[in-house]
Amino acid sequence: MKALWQRLLGGLTMFVESVRMSVANITQNRLRSFLTILGIMIGVTAVIALITTVSGVSTSISDSFTSMGAGTMSVAVTGNDLQAGLTGDNLEQITALSHVTGVIPGVAATVSVARGDAYESEISLAGKNPFYFSTTEAVARGRTLNPIDMDDAARVCLIDSDTVAEFFYGVDPIGQTLYINSQSFTVVGVLADVGQSITEMVSGSNAIIVPYTTALKLSGARLVTSVTVYVDGAAASQTVQTALENYLDALFSYEDDTYEITTMDSIQETMDSMLSMMSALLGGIASISLIVGGIGIMNMMLTSVTERTVEIGLKKAIGAEPAQIQIQFLIEAFLLSMIGGVIGVGLGIALSAVLCKAMGTTFTLSYGAIALGVGFSAAVGIVFGWSPARKASNLSPIDALRRM
Repeated sequence: MKALWQRLLGGLTMFVESVRMSVANITQNRLRSFLTILGIMIGVTAVIALITTVSGVSTSISDSFTSMGAGTMSVAVTGNDLQAGLTGDNLEQITALSHVTGVIPGVAATVSVARGDAYESEISLAGKNPFYFSTTEAVARGRTLNPIDMDDAARVCLIDSDTVAEFFYGVDPIGQTLYINSQSFTVVGVLADVGQSITEMVSGSNAIIVPYTTALKLSGARLVTSVTVYVDGAAASQTVQTALENYLDALFSYEDDTYEITTMDSIQETMDSMLSMMSALLGGIASISLIVGGIGIMNMMLTSVTERTVEIGLKKAIGAEPAQIQIQFLIEAFLLSMIGGVIGVGLGIALSAVLCKAMGTTFTLSYGAIALGVGFSAAVGIVFGWSPARKASNLSPIDALRRM
């Protein structure tokens, strides 16, 4: 037992001495060591910054989907020869499905707008129902649409701030008349500048909102072909989707390709998958610089072995074993790599924080990226330091001493 403890103590003493000598050699060759560390530092900085930034973008996108209502689903209807869309009764029946809190019909049109001498030929108009205004703080002033507006296909509208500036400069628009496609509409509200839904992000923002029944008349349509269904919880999405599919199948006589349902959850999963692939790709590209840094470590260590040939020969001549020589050079390569890795982690986190702030995304510290950067640094030091260390350990003491 005593002999075992002595061996352990001797091994620890040898390890500590090897670390001390490695540190001394690194500090004696400051410029060369710095240039070697720089390669690893740049590689780790790139890996940490890219992965952490992509992670922050992913978090921001997830938050956006949540705010837009993860658990909602969009229905695009093509219909059949008997029915090419959804009626108001159909919308009420869908609203009555279990776990459905409401539906928002999507009716869009491009219209001409005039008031006095002001005229615009192409302005985006959307038809909505009262439930739409319960899902977003869309109205800055005035009132929202109500069920009576829907039933009467009333010619009332809400307009955004740009439309106010163009047609009602210096005038309170509430209660004023605006001509849409040559028909008089009463302005009942002004829209607030709020975030757009996923549909509006794709199709563009809406300058004017009118009752969806009115929008159908303006667009020359009779039926709704697009609707957003809101679910009372993301957990019930699958249940609602199944019930909605059963309803639409029966409505369109079980014909194929009469409708398409897209859930926000599936869109978010697709986005997360794409971002994960992008993160892996960018991380792989950035890792190339780590390999370059590893080659730099190998080059420095091979140079160090050549310069310290006499030192190695003397150590072997007084009894140093090849394993001790090899461990010393491995420790030196490992320290060089880890110093660059630790500095790179700090710089990568700082750079990603700056990038996230510049892009307006959420900064999320990725511990996985940090572990990857540090682990890769350690691996690079060991892998690329192995060959020089092996060369040093196999050096013949006689050949080494001949160079004295």
